[in-house]
Amino acid sequence: MHPSSHDLNALARLDFCYLTTSGRVSGKPHTIEIWFALHDHTVYMLAGNHASDWVKNARRTPTVSLAIGSATFVGTARIVDQEAEDALARRLILAKYQPGYGEDLSDWGRTALPVAVDLHVS
Repeated sequence: MHPSSHDLNALARLDFCYLTTSGRVSGKPHTIEIWFALHDHTVYMLAGNHASDWVKNARRTPTVSLAIGSATFVGTARIVDQEAEDALARRLILAKYQPGYGEDLSDWGRTALPVAVDLHVS
């Protein structure tokens, strides 16, 4: 599926996405439900546990699939290591989720590992 920017904007408002990585040992699909923020054609997520299976899987095999609503994408996962993009990812996710969340997310937002998935869209 190659959605337009308009379609992506509608998807960006949804609460969760479903990230599927390939198991680094088993090779089997491993799907998680996770908060996300979308910026252009990049999906940002924060891993509270830097050693999560999905993070390890994405490091080993960066090609992942991502389901947002009824749309499914293929993308390339990467750890965000540039300072400006790191700040953007944290700001976007906290701005999306903090207003409706009962607890303060600032510690999580500061210490979690930002992971990006660059969507393969044309």
